[in-house]
Amino acid sequence: DFEASFIRLIDKVTNGSRIEINQTGTTLYYQPGLLYGGSLEHDCSPSRSIGYYLESLLCLAPFMKHPLRIVLRGVTNDQVDPSVDVLKATALPLLKKFGIDGEGLEIKINRRGMPPKGGGEILFACPVRKVLQPIQFTDPGKIKRIRGTAYSVRVSPQMSNRMVESARSILNKFLPDIYIYTDHMKGISSGKSPGFGMCLTAETINGTILSAELTSNPQGQGTAVLPEELGQNCAKLLLEEVYRGGCVDSTNQSLALLLMTLGQRDVSKVLLGPLSPYT
Repeated sequence: DFEASFIRLIDKVTNGSRIEINQTGTTLYYQPGLLYGGSLEHDCSPSRSIGYYLESLLCLAPFMKHPLRIVLRGVTNDQVDPSVDVLKATALPLLKKFGIDGEGLEIKINRRGMPPKGGGEILFACPVRKVLQPIQFTDPGKIKRIRGTAYSVRVSPQMSNRMVESARSILNKFLPDIYIYTDHMKGISSGKSPGFGMCLTAETINGTILSAELTSNPQGQGTAVLPEELGQNCAKLLLEEVYRGGCVDSTNQSLALLLMTLGQRDVSKVLLGPLSPYT
């Protein structure tokens, strides 16, 4: 289901691509077309989060014919894929390092949607760049500050504050400069399912951004998660990411490597921690 939705999305951003799937749905014939871009809308399948679709768009968007401006609807935060918050905090600064910047580059969360029903909406816009800059990015530097977002939809707004307090109880031992925003959406902008979660980012003096995130279990699946536990576990995941080191966190390793190969014929260097299974 989500794979069919992904194929439809690729069909929308390209011009002249040919897709054939056999009757049993086991083989796919794909003939790529031109990357066209433009202003688009797409309804993503609620079985995977928008991050699943956004990851591939981040790779393709700089090479379109027209600047891409797309509205994606579906689940914004889940437990499988990187959430929109993490991609906004880590992937956009990474693209800027390669020279993809300007006013046209943004990810904006209009509505949040939690699994299983979704109902979220985001806007992704990216300018066109014909040539990428080579990067030399081998010194991660020391951590100078930690930022984050604790979000809650269709549950008590107090949940966010409880997550923030428990995360700070761990992180304050290492660093004083911590600010975690609370984001409680109401009404139509809160999607169709209840849930809460947290996204933390650590920034170093050299501009490296490492991230970690956790989301509560979907409604009706698994045991209920306490916000205190979730906040503490998210803080521990961030410390784990810092321990792994590298200039790019584990969610964006593949994006960094891809942009390095697509750049000019010049030497790019980047320091990575241990490769994640996804990479």
